[in-house]
Amino acid sequence: MARILVVEDDIALARGILALLRADGHAVDHVESAEEAVDLVGQEPYDLFAVDLGLPGMSGIDFVSAARAKGNSASILILTARDTIEDKVRGLDAGSDDYLPKPFDPAELRARVRALLRRHTSDASPLISVGQLVCDPATNRATVAGEALDLRRREWAVLVALARKAGTVVAKERLAAEVFDYDDPVGPNALEVYVARLRKKLQPSGPHIRTLRGLGYIMETS
Repeated sequence: MARILVVEDDIALARGILALLRADGHAVDHVESAEEAVDLVGQEPYDLFAVDLGLPGMSGIDFVSAARAKGNSASILILTARDTIEDKVRGLDAGSDDYLPKPFDPAELRARVRALLRRHTSDASPLISVGQLVCDPATNRATVAGEALDLRRREWAVLVALARKAGTVVAKERLAAEVFDYDDPVGPNALEVYVARLRKKLQPSGPHIRTLRGLGYIMETS
């Protein structure tokens, strides 16, 4: 599962993109302007941005430049009705990774997203290890003492978020932001449910997930 932000002012198109990517198991958020997207850069751990070039106000190209200026290394896919060589060159020179002209086939969008996410994952540290726990972001699989864990999508997301910050307290709000979409109907105890499931699945050889009341969660080895 990856965390994706769609920056698109065409609401009908955005809804279609969100449905496609969520069907593939990704956590997907949506904003209508580049200004909103820039505000989220650095605040949310996105793996990929899908950005319309012809946005009102700040352009998609300006967003790409701003994101890269902030040091953000997430993959960026430009979506646009403009299909000239000049536009493609401008987008790539600004720091985008790929360019998909509109209208596009849903299968091609999904394929390009998969390719960009593979590239993004391969550029990152391939494995996350905490004691006997090993998480592989490239395959969305985890093992404890060599035994594979049977994880649901959001259990995996919670596990990886805590494993990346092992030994450090992860605030409940921060963890929820990594796991749930903005428009998810999230109950107040949703995170506790996933954490409780993970605790059982990590026993007896895996790391412990401890709750710090009023602060958040911390993953620790025994």
